[in-house]
Amino acid sequence: MKIKLTVTLLFAFFALESSAQVPGRKYTSLTVQGKAIETKNRFHRVDTAKYPLIPKNVKNLLTNSAGLFVSFKTNSQSISAKWCTSDKKASANMTAIAYEGLDIYIKKEGKWQFAGVGRPGTKSCSESILIDNMDNSEKECIVYLPLYDETKSLEIGVDANANISEIPNPFQKNLIVYGSSIVQGASASRPGMAYPARLSRNTGLNFINIGVSGNAKMEKEVADMVSEMTADAYILDCVPNSSPLEIKERTKYLVNKIRNTHPKAPIIVIQTIIREHGYFNKSVGVRVKQQNDEIKKQFDELVKEGIKDLYFIPADDLLGNDHEATADGTHPNDLGFDRMIQKFQPEILTVLKKHKII
Repeated sequence: MKIKLTVTLLFAFFALESSAQVPGRKYTSLTVQGKAIETKNRFHRVDTAKYPLIPKNVKNLLTNSAGLFVSFKTNSQSISAKWCTSDKKASANMTAIAYEGLDIYIKKEGKWQFAGVGRPGTKSCSESILIDNMDNSEKECIVYLPLYDETKSLEIGVDANANISEIPNPFQKNLIVYGSSIVQGASASRPGMAYPARLSRNTGLNFINIGVSGNAKMEKEVADMVSEMTADAYILDCVPNSSPLEIKERTKYLVNKIRNTHPKAPIIVIQTIIREHGYFNKSVGVRVKQQNDEIKKQFDELVKEGIKDLYFIPADDLLGNDHEATADGTHPNDLGFDRMIQKFQPEILTVLKKHKII
């Protein structure tokens, strides 16, 4: 009986840690940022009702809050959050924090610095302290929403006697990143580690996450949707999900649709990362090579056909060469995302400078 009571108490303690009921504070709802355009549902990345012909899976994934965030300033000595998500549970290759939790960044000496996480509880609604025991100076903060779940509500909590107010989107311009689960954030350890979010914090630019896990296949209807998003540049990282035949049949429509709608915006095409298990699994290795060969062929043909301001980032060394940069052989871990960013961030910035976007 004593052992059973001890286990029960320990379980209750850990449940309180991950989903704390926080007394003596006030909660407020804030504007959700990080979208290409405003949406009827504040936690959806796109108003999918406007696009009835896009595939069902794409519609569902665009309800995930990947890349969305709230930004605010406060002099509170602690910051907490209450949020609700759908009933989905974390996948085998992602942490629960990344999948349906939160993380917070606070600006320190002019740079965004990680400060804490919101651990989801076992229910669809959670309450968690993100960071506490701070001083009472005013701080600029960002809280990122879950990568792989639909957020239903979010409130930020501060000390009862503290001030909190929204700040404008801290990231300038709009750069659409359309892609696969790698864009959406699998397998980053927490929401702010997805590569579009990291690029935003690194550069001060607004990299908008249009990652649709397993479903970035350049369908005509999705190409039409992406082209309707007004942006300063378009980054296409959709090779991982598209078969060589789909790449052959769909790339030109996607690029031409964007170019015709946005004549001056640069378009950057990225090859897919090499799959680590493809070094041993020959069918995987052959498929990835065929994907990357085909996207390079389509790029070259588009250039020959006169498409201007089109750029290409090859897969070479995107993950390094020690074979330690993925969670499961396919999806980058945090090390993998860091290496990807080191490779293509300077190339993206070079393009943006050339076009006087920055």
